[in-house]
Amino acid sequence: MKPVFVQLRCQPGKTYEVADALYKREIASELYSTSGDYDLLLKVYIEDGVDVGKFINDNVANIPGIVRSLTTLTFRAF
Repeated sequence: MKPVFVQLRCQPGKTYEVADALYKREIASELYSTSGDYDLLLKVYIEDGVDVGKFINDNVANIPGIVRSLTTLTFRAF
């Protein structure tokens, strides 16, 4: 499994609804509210061989209230 980080920008006033929806889907390893350009930082673990883009599209990006996402792939933990 590989860790993937996804930053999410939400519609104004929708951050808590988006966070609740993510937890209901039981995909979040960790989920934080953040300052800056994005509202939430999501950490998920994706099975080897699974298409990351499709996983994010099917499990994250289709949640109402998300207006933009930025996905960061990881290679090695130090």
